[in-house]
Amino acid sequence: MDILKEFLIPFSGLKLGKHQFEFQVNNTFFTHFGYDEFNDSNIKMNVVLEKKSNMLELNFSHKGIINVPCDLTNEDFDLPIKGKMKLIVRFGDEFNDDNDEFIILPHDEFQVNVAQYCYEMMVLSVPTKRIHTGIKDGTLQSEALQNLEKFSPKETKAQEIKEIDPRWEGLKKLLTDKK
Repeated sequence: MDILKEFLIPFSGLKLGKHQFEFQVNNTFFTHFGYDEFNDSNIKMNVVLEKKSNMLELNFSHKGIINVPCDLTNEDFDLPIKGKMKLIVRFGDEFNDDNDEFIILPHDEFQVNVAQYCYEMMVLSVPTKRIHTGIKDGTLQSEALQNLEKFSPKETKAQEIKEIDPRWEGLKKLLTDKK
């Protein structure tokens, strides 16, 4: 739980205006949430809190690198991620986080815990299909990639055009003879 104490932002003593907070996130942060899909991570999280007289605006942004296995070759690689999110904090009688765009804190609260919002934002910024950058630019040479190319179908458009069913040819003549 000590890792999450860093993500508690005390706003009661802050003056009105903008205040910036920076967090460095690694795998120990994600293991606290039971998320173990990253081999390694190095992410810089910035939170800009704008304190107003009746509410708080939190602007989150993150940028960093995670080490994950490729979905095609299963080789580990560094994947850059980044993202932004805005959260509004209002005050009311009791805590409520049912809405994705704002939360309600009790009037007597003096700090806000942003760990869950940071976690969700970083995990959701990872693409669903993680492909090694070497596959995209053609520089990766691996046995798995060679096997994928070896067993992939080799049909071309020219072969497909030549093998058209003769019944379709008859229908095409009807269209062209209409003029």
